[in-house]
Amino acid sequence: MKQKTVNVGIIGLGARAETLLATLFCFDRGEAQVTAICDVKPERIARIQEIMKAHDYPRPEAFTDYRALIASDKVDAVLIPTSWNSHLRIAEEAMQHGKYAGIEVGGASSLDELWHLVRAAESTGVSCMMLENCCYGRNELLCLNLARKGLFGELIHCTCGYEHDLSEMARKDGNRQEREEHNFKRCGELYPTHGIGPVAKILRINRGNRFMTLTSMASKARGFMKEAERSGRGKVFYAEGDVVTTVIKCANGETVTMTHSVSLPRPYSRDFRVQGTKGLFLEDTKSVFIEGISTTREEIDVAGNPYTVHDWTPVEEVYEKYDHPIWQTYREQLIGGHGGMDGLILQAFFDAVRTRTAPPIDVYDCAAWMSITCLSEQSIAMGGMPVAFPDFTDGKWIYEGWGAKGKWSLDEVE
Repeated sequence: MKQKTVNVGIIGLGARAETLLATLFCFDRGEAQVTAICDVKPERIARIQEIMKAHDYPRPEAFTDYRALIASDKVDAVLIPTSWNSHLRIAEEAMQHGKYAGIEVGGASSLDELWHLVRAAESTGVSCMMLENCCYGRNELLCLNLARKGLFGELIHCTCGYEHDLSEMARKDGNRQEREEHNFKRCGELYPTHGIGPVAKILRINRGNRFMTLTSMASKARGFMKEAERSGRGKVFYAEGDVVTTVIKCANGETVTMTHSVSLPRPYSRDFRVQGTKGLFLEDTKSVFIEGISTTREEIDVAGNPYTVHDWTPVEEVYEKYDHPIWQTYREQLIGGHGGMDGLILQAFFDAVRTRTAPPIDVYDCAAWMSITCLSEQSIAMGGMPVAFPDFTDGKWIYEGWGAKGKWSLDEVE
């Protein structure tokens, strides 16, 4: 049977929309086609139309009001790479019109907007999916596979985060871009999902486990201020601490440590670590230690006492046997940005739209992950006091096995 082509509308035509569009150009046109675009700035609409024309793509219908695009019968689903303060509201309205919504990453500003998102999905039977491409990264999926095979043993602790030198944001003169605006006025874990998304899936958050409390602390803020001074903007004071540390306690006893740091010089890292009773994975060293796979040896200390040395195994040595099935299938034919992760996440989204089933990153995942931002702000404002997570599932989290099924599932490995 020929698969249904997903008719896609894109709302918000900035830089991220262009990278998504570049990935879509790599797809078979029978899989998905852009039938509508929307932005409040006509020059952005014109730019996207020119890009699509250059790729011999049919001219999409153009809108300056996203509500008109959502109401269009030419659209099955919408991609919403708009600002952090608008994409959740737009996704809510899209679901109310029966359209699946693909939202971009970011943190929430309030719990209320997350509850609105959840209730819209529950009342309409459609869902929003966060396009958190890191969930389909090779090492993230490798660790999901290792965890489901029991090779880490019982999971104990994970780390994750977003550590990236983005100090150039402070160099921009005049109007601050929206991302800088959040760092200027807010202090918290502002960009949680690249790190917490894969960890949450591995820990079965919302599927037999959940986040219970978090505690956050922020360092002093100097990085952006110094960069602003160097670029001639003078003294500009930012609310966001240079290093924000958040510790989460889970219902099943695991802990997660998150680090957000985007204003100091350093190499990029998501600080991904998964540790259990039988071994662990470390992103920054690209290595694992797993009992029965990695080597151990006995040595003698200077006092003549024996001790065990555990040797790291390079992650490349475990790919052949333990690569996740998705990467076994697609590693030779990756498409799209971010090393192929954009292609994988969009294929997963379109498959859910086409089959009208729950996406692998559903509305409960979106709410739990994005709530970390506003909850961390509260904790920091209270001197690091613990703050409780809402249960967005209303108790459904205690049951395992109700997540998305199929090859794109991030709950089980099929």
